[in-house]
Amino acid sequence: MQKAVSLPVKIVGLGSYLPERIVDNAELETALGIAPGWIYDRTGIRERRYNSGETAVFQAAQAVRMALAHAGLTVADVDCLVGASSGGQQLIPCNAALLQSELGAADGGSFCFDINATCLSFPVALATVAPLIASGAYRCAVIFSTEIASRSLNPAQKESAVLFGDGAAAAVVVRTPNGEASAIHLSRFTTHGSGAKHTHFLGAGSLHHPNDPDTTPAMNQFDMNGVAVFLQAARTMPPFMNAFLADLGAKPGDFAHVVPHQASGHGLDLLHNRLDFCPAQVVRNIERRGNVIAASLPMAWSEAVHARRIRRGDSVLLVGTGAGLTLGAVALTY
Repeated sequence: MQKAVSLPVKIVGLGSYLPERIVDNAELETALGIAPGWIYDRTGIRERRYNSGETAVFQAAQAVRMALAHAGLTVADVDCLVGASSGGQQLIPCNAALLQSELGAADGGSFCFDINATCLSFPVALATVAPLIASGAYRCAVIFSTEIASRSLNPAQKESAVLFGDGAAAAVVVRTPNGEASAIHLSRFTTHGSGAKHTHFLGAGSLHHPNDPDTTPAMNQFDMNGVAVFLQAARTMPPFMNAFLADLGAKPGDFAHVVPHQASGHGLDLLHNRLDFCPAQVVRNIERRGNVIAASLPMAWSEAVHARRIRRGDSVLLVGTGAGLTLGAVALTY
């Protein structure tokens, strides 16, 4: 297995954005005919935010502006914009190219591209961009995740219809200045393709094209077998994390903070029930945010930093799962 090689990369700014509309469990339980208390018992969620008409790129711009302000930088400092979401505002061009215009950034001033690893898009993008920043290929990258799940949920699938929320998050990444400790120590991802059938969105691609008369409305709604996803994650994550920690030369207790993808309340419980992390290590915001897909992990990270829970120099583990089924972890010094 590959051994840890630290990259001198520093996250200098974090930001997030939430739509104004708060949707609590009582509203959804009434709309979907669900017994009171069912949603919280199943998901650990009490409320989530729903977008009321803003675009995904608008959401991203708000998060990026907050992250740049946190970093003390402006959009003119950015030479790489990376979208990291589960889907695009439109099929082409990429979200990042649309965001360049939304931010008022100069034409030709930055390279723009998107990465889609569903819920793990943000840590995959961070691991992809880190060597480019460390090598000097780019000076300042912005990674952003923006999600509007509420428009494609299937009300007939109550387990998933109550799980997701909308929002965006962003991070500003630069090379670590000499003498500072910030670094990315190890990143690893692996996919178990047998799980692809458990989480999918059949429409909008070439197989079930929107213009094909055989494409049904249900194909344009999110489809997930939550029980199957949870069981596969519970089975595959422990050996994945054991190998990751062995190559890093670390133990679960060595991290000051664990920032996971906020998949579900039961999914987060796996971190201490199966992986030996203490509940106090784990950053959770699912109760008030829901699962915000790719924006979930960076949003939790941003909120923890701005609340001064995570401080400069702390050891941080980013960890989670995504459709595929993909597992991932990134160990870093913030």
